[in-house]
Amino acid sequence: VYVVGHTDMVGKLDHNMDLSARRAQAVVDALVAKHGVAAARLAAKGVGPLCPVGTNANEDGRKLNRRVELVAM
Repeated sequence: VYVVGHTDMVGKLDHNMDLSARRAQAVVDALVAKHGVAAARLAAKGVGPLCPVGTNANEDGRKLNRRVELVAM
């Protein structure tokens, strides 16, 4: 399973790419440590602000964009 981290568009792209990767890795770490999921079954990826689901023009939309998704490989 890909664990994909996302961000809103506030800030610089390189910062958001790093933040989204760290966000995804934190979820992987929790799934492994707290729920016993085998680490080899998970891959953390960060895509920053590149796949928004809401508008970045207001806080409600930005909140929707700050997320982690699980995607089947």
